Amino acid sequence: MGTSGGATGWFPVARATDVGTVPVPVSAAGRSYVVVRLRPGGEVSAFPARCPHRLVPLATASVVEGRLECPAHGWRFDGEGRCAEIPSLGAEGTPPPRADLSTPWAVEERHGWVWIAPDRAALPSPPRPAGTPGIEPAREPDRPSGPMFGNLDPSLKHAWHPVALSRELRDGGWLQVRLLGRTWTLNRCNGGVGADPPAFAVRERLGLVWLAPAEPADVPLEVPEAGDRSFVGGWLPPLRSPGPAGPLADTFLDATHGPFVHPSTLAALPETGPYELIREPGGFRSVQEQEVDNPVDPAVATGERPLRQRRRTTYVHRAPFQLRLRQEFLDSGATTTLLYLLQPEDADSTRIYVCLMLATGPGQRLPAPATVTEQVALQQQVLEEDIRCQAALLLPGLPLDPRDEVHVPADARGVALRQALCDFRMLGQRRRLAA
Repeated sequence: MGTSGGATGWFPVARATDVGTVPVPVSAAGRSYVVVRLRPGGEVSAFPARCPHRLVPLATASVVEGRLECPAHGWRFDGEGRCAEIPSLGAEGTPPPRADLSTPWAVEERHGWVWIAPDRAALPSPPRPAGTPGIEPAREPDRPSGPMFGNLDPSLKHAWHPVALSRELRDGGWLQVRLLGRTWTLNRCNGGVGADPPAFAVRERLGLVWLAPAEPADVPLEVPEAGDRSFVGGWLPPLRSPGPAGPLADTFLDATHGPFVHPSTLAALPETGPYELIREPGGFRSVQEQEVDNPVDPAVATGERPLRQRRRTTYVHRAPFQLRLRQEFLDSGATTTLLYLLQPEDADSTRIYVCLMLATGPGQRLPAPATVTEQVALQQQVLEEDIRCQAALLLPGLPLDPRDEVHVPADARGVALRQALCDFRMLGQRRRLAA
């Protein structure tokens, strides 16, 4: 136990022999930390339990070149908690002061134990324990105190939500689904789709069944590729994430986690530069043009086009959880579009629908079935990696207070997502007051 009341004493948190170069989650005076050696056999360092960027638990971090590296975006911290590197800022970028970790007042290895003093202690070093000291059980990483947008937010009643692939509901059949903490029974009869208990409306669109519990206030996401015969599409099998939809949407809008969360499935992305972000009714759009390698272009092998080509990437978001990502190679006309649609089932469960749409470009044959199957399998693997990352996050929703996270220029879409959800929440409140 601590040598004095509150958080002003020394607290034993782990046996010294149990702490190596893999972070160990611990608690002291009701606060969550991780302890780790940044070099084999080196001294022990203690850090708060979450990365300040996207609040990823640092128990899943790694020690790389004598620093603690966050697994989501590669932010690195030295033994004093200073943020030494943010990959999305580039080699010349300087981390903002708020990126530093608020480390405890002191951490020491004494008498075979690791001790933490969260705040200034009266004693300069830990006392010798009379016996085996009591250790506070490690607790879940602390959550931010500001508002969060979770899967049971009341405003979500005023939106269209995907609840099933159309093919999952047979003619004359029924299907039970979860939405906003409730069970709904869908049925298909005489060419129409209904729901029990009754909803404001049920419809089919884009190969999905959609349900609006109350009068919807959202703006539908337009998908021009769905009516374009030059595109060939394929749905991924729906997957479920053990967490809320907001952080998932944030991940799908983020271009900087790929090298860290998907090191073997996605090629390292080029350095993130500035991109245009346009506010639109119900959400936003962002557009960025870059030069990247395009080794799958057949004209590269024949020398008709260079390996390095222009690519335009467009993200479109409509609140609450409808996203479209379109990547166009401007020299060949080849385009890949990914549609992400999220179903907030319960507070800790989100069903994910992803549609892949491919076009090879003007004058080219449609993508072969084998190509579509291969790309669907790749996106399935990418999605599974994202879900594993989300499962470790341990947050009840997406933080809406900008002071709860540290944002850098590459996070502009994430900031816009948070603002769009704030706006949607206010719109939902007005609808409820008017009802």
